Amino acid sequence: MKNKEKLKQEFQKQLNEFASNLKIYVSDSENQWTIKGFIDVFQNIYSISADTKIVSKVLEIHLFPKFLEFAHKYNYEIVLATHQNWYPDISFVSKSNPEIKYAVDLKTTYILDDYSDFCKGFTLGSHGSYFVDRKSEKNIQYPYDEYVGHYCLGIIYSRTELDRLEETKIYKLKELAKIPSVITNFTFFACEKWTIASDKSGSGNTANIGSIQKISDILSGNGVFKHLGEEWFDDYWTNYGKITIKDKDGKPKKITSLPEFLKYRGKDETLYNPRAGKLKQKGGNDDK
Repeated sequence: MKNKEKLKQEFQKQLNEFASNLKIYVSDSENQWTIKGFIDVFQNIYSISADTKIVSKVLEIHLFPKFLEFAHKYNYEIVLATHQNWYPDISFVSKSNPEIKYAVDLKTTYILDDYSDFCKGFTLGSHGSYFVDRKSEKNIQYPYDEYVGHYCLGIIYSRTELDRLEETKIYKLKELAKIPSVITNFTFFACEKWTIASDKSGSGNTANIGSIQKISDILSGNGVFKHLGEEWFDDYWTNYGKITIKDKDGKPKKITSLPEFLKYRGKDETLYNPRAGKLKQKGGNDDK
């Protein structure tokens, strides 16, 4: 196998080129999504629900032919996740050397209404069993360590007013040109997932890694681990919420922030990238 870093750089270049060409595939000249709804045999078109999970799934289906083209171009086999909640969405396996595997998750999110440079953010996969035990086959297509790299193919979009309506409308096929798109203003990007990670959980009670939210930071890979690297990302999230320290009052508390973790490890706390993805309030202050 080639040098791992060289392989990662090659795949990143391929994925960057792929992502740069997707916008013209999914949107029209006005940057509106070309998918308008679902059609039945009676030629009724049903508008897409406001549910972001549905939008995400339809985007995934819409893009799948392009993933097939990408795999063919670079001589990869596509392996889809065996089960719905398994990681990753797609494994790209080299046909010339099956030991070379890349994990790619398709991630979608929308721009926040009041903050044009901020999005809702992503969940970047679990920091549970397969992340901690890199040989584990639980909830993952191949053991984590078998992948050369772990990547996100990200889509950031704007919601339209239609996307915020709960009811589904029915149109006739002849009305196709009049049907508004539920999403618009696409931005596609590709990156290694650690480069856009935050040090906070991505969802309530599940063990998911959260992302930063500032769009310019996401596109430039300006995550909180930027000055530390992937090894520190792995170390932090492997131990997230598991190490107990004492707070200023002497009471026990779990480490759930990167500055605390760096201090615990005896590392320079200034290596934390504190402003990455901070959401500014309308008054100008950073959201704590």
